[in-house]
Amino acid sequence: MRVVFMGTPDFAAGTLVKIVESGHEVVGVFTQPDKPKGRGKEMSMSPVKQKALELNLSVFQPEKIRKPEVIEDIRQLKPEVIVVVAFGQILTKELLEIPKFGSINVHASLLPAYRGAAPIQWAVIDGLKKTGVTTMAMDAGIDTGDILMQRELTLHKKETGGSLFDRLSVIGAELLVETLTALENGTAIRTKQEDELSNYAKRLDKALGEIDFNNSAENIERLIRGLNPWPSAFTHIDGKTLKIWDADIVDEEYAGLAGTIVDINKQNFIVKCGERALQINEVQLEGKKRMTTDAFLRGNELGNGTILG
Repeated sequence: MRVVFMGTPDFAAGTLVKIVESGHEVVGVFTQPDKPKGRGKEMSMSPVKQKALELNLSVFQPEKIRKPEVIEDIRQLKPEVIVVVAFGQILTKELLEIPKFGSINVHASLLPAYRGAAPIQWAVIDGLKKTGVTTMAMDAGIDTGDILMQRELTLHKKETGGSLFDRLSVIGAELLVETLTALENGTAIRTKQEDELSNYAKRLDKALGEIDFNNSAENIERLIRGLNPWPSAFTHIDGKTLKIWDADIVDEEYAGLAGTIVDINKQNFIVKCGERALQINEVQLEGKKRMTTDAFLRGNELGNGTILG
């Protein structure tokens, strides 16, 4: 099939590769404009653009996909299907209906659960046992179109937002190719979403990562994993930001205020939470590299009774 592909991050780049490898003709790749990045503010290409250039595909980077001239460019490409994977812009009804097979989205949840911008991270933060990927026939709503195919995945005990991202991106790419085959063969089955079962996975921001030790150790440990690698969970010590990258739940109750360091040994330290406590295994002090807690303790003096936050 003639495919117009729309996507931006790493999660989408793998799907683009799979489409090309499966023999479909990608007639155009649409991705977000280059953006300044880092201290030097050098212009940076999206992962999808980088991959598209490696594959010698035509790349388009409109500021707004809904502009009439952009829609006309897409029409001229004569796509049979538009594939959208974490593109970052909302498509109009006019645009969605250009291809004869419609527009297909790859979404990293088992819809109707976790519609929205950050389904992967919220699956970890909320403590889901299972999640998955959905291919969906897009409509004008946000992740509300008919379900085409789904594939389920069980989360690991120490699953992070990053590890789940990687696993779902592989599954999503495979599922999308299966979906294209079903559309082409006329065997695709559309299932309407049950809107009453939906919830919303809101966009992440850095403020979400600030740890409130009044919460339970279980909730905080999931937050740490869900926000790894971005935007990361953090607290403060001696006026500096301390990112926490890995922790284990300690099934014990301690006296004192939540956020208090209640035990220190050569390998790690333990922080009291609203319920139970956390053993801190990996940290990153402001201005320093990420390191195991034993390395951190060799260079920083901590005392029992120190309060984080």
